[in-house]
Amino acid sequence: MSVQRNDWSLQRKGIIDQERHKERVKDAVKKNLGSIVSNESIILSKGRKQVKIPMRALDEYKFRFDYRKKKHVGQGDGKTKVGDVIGREGQQQQGQGSGEAGSNPGQDYYEADVNIDEIAALIFEDLQLPFLEEKAKQAVQSKTTKFTEIRRTGAMSNLDKRRSLLENIRRNAREQGQAKVGGFKKDDLRFKSWEEELKYESNAVIIAMMDVSGSMSEFKKYIARSFYFWMVRFLRTKYDHVQIVFISHHTEAKEVTEEQFFTQGESGGTVVSSAYKLALDLIAERYPPRDWNIYPFHFSDGDNYYSDNDEAVKLADKLIETCNLFGYGEIGEEGGSAYRRASGALLSIFEDRIKNKDRFIGVRIDEKEDVYPALKKFFGKQGIEV
Repeated sequence: MSVQRNDWSLQRKGIIDQERHKERVKDAVKKNLGSIVSNESIILSKGRKQVKIPMRALDEYKFRFDYRKKKHVGQGDGKTKVGDVIGREGQQQQGQGSGEAGSNPGQDYYEADVNIDEIAALIFEDLQLPFLEEKAKQAVQSKTTKFTEIRRTGAMSNLDKRRSLLENIRRNAREQGQAKVGGFKKDDLRFKSWEEELKYESNAVIIAMMDVSGSMSEFKKYIARSFYFWMVRFLRTKYDHVQIVFISHHTEAKEVTEEQFFTQGESGGTVVSSAYKLALDLIAERYPPRDWNIYPFHFSDGDNYYSDNDEAVKLADKLIETCNLFGYGEIGEEGGSAYRRASGALLSIFEDRIKNKDRFIGVRIDEKEDVYPALKKFFGKQGIEV
């Protein structure tokens, strides 16, 4: 007896196996969203729709008998009884920290071609602008997609596998007198169709602020840009007319274009209050709170000129009074150094001294995988659910 591993070559497989492969890729994407969100091939994709992403959990399980030995793999000698210990904790195997070259296999990673829009749909599934209020100005149009009916024709990406299987079983029962799966025909296939549902919500502006001072290493800037990459994509996917303002700062703050925000590097010291003051000035000039839902977000490494902390807290409180939600993300050293959790870091200062904590959300990011939870925390229901 032998069980062969499935060959996922799409040139050799039929429609059902192709769809099964796509479903397994989709499941693997869901399990790896934390690492995928900050994957460089996506962040640096520059408009490409398809990207290659290394993912676990795409291999197919298989049985293998080793006929070179008398005992098969996994077969006991028949002398064990209930309660016997098969393996002991602490036993070190070759290749697992023993200092010796090992013979045990490592965990396989598979490169999968993934559509960025499909990843975005999974990431944005439960995200929304928190505390959105009705305002006086013209409403913002937002859209959601919902499946409405099942058809006999459609794109393979919309194949309803469960309905198709049921149709196959019904046809086999009619034609062969046996309810079983097999021998798929074109008439068995069923496809989902959908329509976009439009609704209107109040005007909103997002103020994206980023520290670009000398203490912001390449890792830290990459993390900040990863968050803002997905934030911008989320807003433009779900809301048609949300405005986004980009502010970069070191000791001085300036409004920049989107391209400059995502590409330019700076240096120098850090005066956080300069960014908050510019944000408040822009709100006063362009976005009166009676007409706009306003969401300032700021990412930095927590360093600030010590004499500026009082002013930063004062202006942060003013932003919170003016806006729907103020979000602050603090990025640590790569690998998660703990020293920045000291009381001198800006996040600790904000958590201790900001007055209206109901409209303030602070997050800590030490690893690339922390970007996805940060998105969910800032844009979860009411801005507080993860």
